[in-house]
Amino acid sequence: MFAPRRLLPSMSSLLALEAVERLGSASAAAEELSLTHSAVSRQIKVLEGQLGTTLVLRDGVRLKLTPAAREYCEIVRTCLRDLSRASLKLKANPTGGSLNLAILPAFGVHWLAPKLRHFATAYPEVTVNLSSRLRPFDFSREEFDAAIHHGARDWQGVNYMHIAEEYVLPVCAPGILTSPISAPEQLLDYPLLHLETRPGAWEDWFAHHDCKPGNLPGMLFDQFSTMAQAATHELGVAILPAYLALSEIEAGRLVCAFGEPARASGNYYLVWPETPPARPPLEKFIRWLGDVI
Repeated sequence: MFAPRRLLPSMSSLLALEAVERLGSASAAAEELSLTHSAVSRQIKVLEGQLGTTLVLRDGVRLKLTPAAREYCEIVRTCLRDLSRASLKLKANPTGGSLNLAILPAFGVHWLAPKLRHFATAYPEVTVNLSSRLRPFDFSREEFDAAIHHGARDWQGVNYMHIAEEYVLPVCAPGILTSPISAPEQLLDYPLLHLETRPGAWEDWFAHHDCKPGNLPGMLFDQFSTMAQAATHELGVAILPAYLALSEIEAGRLVCAFGEPARASGNYYLVWPETPPARPPLEKFIRWLGDVI
């Protein structure tokens, strides 16, 4: 149930108050809203009348918000942002059916994105909105229907759908190797590049090859794409997921440093909140993804 209409302020008054608080003056707010200074002042007076409380302290032509009004503006700003996003989604897909999906950047670009054309063909009524997230988040605070997750089944309060295992491959620029690599421990003679969210990737790779390398210093990156770029510029040897490594090798930017793709720890999952129930666009995406994998 909404509050009585008399307690719902006018949009123009809320915009005026929010602009004054954010910009620091009625003059700046008037310029942004294409109003006069007096019009901004009148809108705020209307809002004060609707709410039955003082929102600004007037010193001549200057307006200074009360502490309570500043707190109120934080809530107003959030509501206006949500309304703006909802309007943008409606404009982008007037028939309804948007799906907000959080993706891991490299997996989303190189594995998922090429397949989405088939989803769009099968379900033209659903608009998929993609945003990058590198780590798990709170679904109750983020406006996502689902997310791509890498790792274990350690995300609380979500449903899981297994997408793929991860295989990795050490790669480097063609000119960095001084001689062919015949044993995994020979890679220790080169700088090794690391990913923040896969701190044990190199250790796991060496363990897979029955090698105990000890300490492994090297440059640290937050995304696979930047690490791959660093490798192309001969900054070291990167350990990349096979789907990314093989595309870089095919493009001629990188070469395999040693061996075949090796099974890495962790899997890729689609995850979505246990509650509330999945909306129809997500249900369609889950069905489609099940057919793809």
